[in-house]
Amino acid sequence: MIESFRKGLQQWYEFNKRSLPWRQTKNPYLIWLSEIILQQTRVEQGLPYFEAFSKTYPTVFDLATATEEEVLKLWQGLGYYSRARNLHVTAKYIVEKLNGEFPKSYDGLIRLKGIGPYTAAAIASFCYDEPRAVVDGNVYRVLARIFGIHTPINSSLGIKEFQQLADEFLDRRKPSTHNQAMMEFGSQQCKPKAALCEKCFFNEKCYAYQKNAVAEFPVKEKKLKIKKRTLHYYVILDAQQRTVLQKRTQKGIWQNLYDFPLIEQDGQPSIEDITKLLAQNDIYALTKHWVWNDEPVMHKLSHRELTVYFTLLEVEDDLSKHKDAVLWSELQSYAVPVLIENFINRFKI
Repeated sequence: MIESFRKGLQQWYEFNKRSLPWRQTKNPYLIWLSEIILQQTRVEQGLPYFEAFSKTYPTVFDLATATEEEVLKLWQGLGYYSRARNLHVTAKYIVEKLNGEFPKSYDGLIRLKGIGPYTAAAIASFCYDEPRAVVDGNVYRVLARIFGIHTPINSSLGIKEFQQLADEFLDRRKPSTHNQAMMEFGSQQCKPKAALCEKCFFNEKCYAYQKNAVAEFPVKEKKLKIKKRTLHYYVILDAQQRTVLQKRTQKGIWQNLYDFPLIEQDGQPSIEDITKLLAQNDIYALTKHWVWNDEPVMHKLSHRELTVYFTLLEVEDDLSKHKDAVLWSELQSYAVPVLIENFINRFKI
């Protein structure tokens, strides 16, 4: 069964694989860059970011010499910003500690920050033909459906079981082709929804198809509870069109990105709350304030649902000497969360 699947898979891949830039190279830097960008990101969304990064930072040396803010700005809108921070840290480590040379084995790669079992296996097999099976969401789905595996893929038992099965399926003579074929097959044929089962070369031996249970696989444990938060952003403006933009230095969502001063609470903040917020920023002469959006902006993250309001505050204070002062015309150069970027683009002074 395994051998017939391998043969059919590689034939399918030859006729159906997409032409993607990271498939045209064995350069570990570019492969690593693509894999980090594509974590929890669709190819269609990630491709423009890969092209931007590979053009702006064509080598690991270029990426290492960039500032974190420059990297975060280029990453803006892709989400999961810890990936970008780890990308930058690892680039500097490779340049400073490894003379710009990537480790040439799975065991060496997995020691790098931000590189887990999947990414290490991908780089090792794609670049060095090391026989390591990759297991991403596509591979989980293919194997779960073929064998009718009910073990949750996000459980410790499931992770181990699927990795062992993927290792058995791996074509050790052609690990790079096999791994890319498995992922492409899951993405283009054995899709999460509307899988193309009728045209599948393996449907006669697929458990899920034969049992009319394709939609039931793969099985996942219940997701973490979504936390709901209400954010009230205060956009402070002086007569010279300066505003206050602060860097989020604490751990949590959007670490090291910039946003406006805010109050987080469910109810509408009082004028006393706003005055206190201004005083914390050494601003005291509020002349006018108005809510920009009566209807909240709803913004969903992986484990959070944000309800967001923006309020404009006009002040007599001269913000020119304020440590966080930024001219409104310069806001586009800062790395900000996408909901802040959307506000900046929509609000016209």
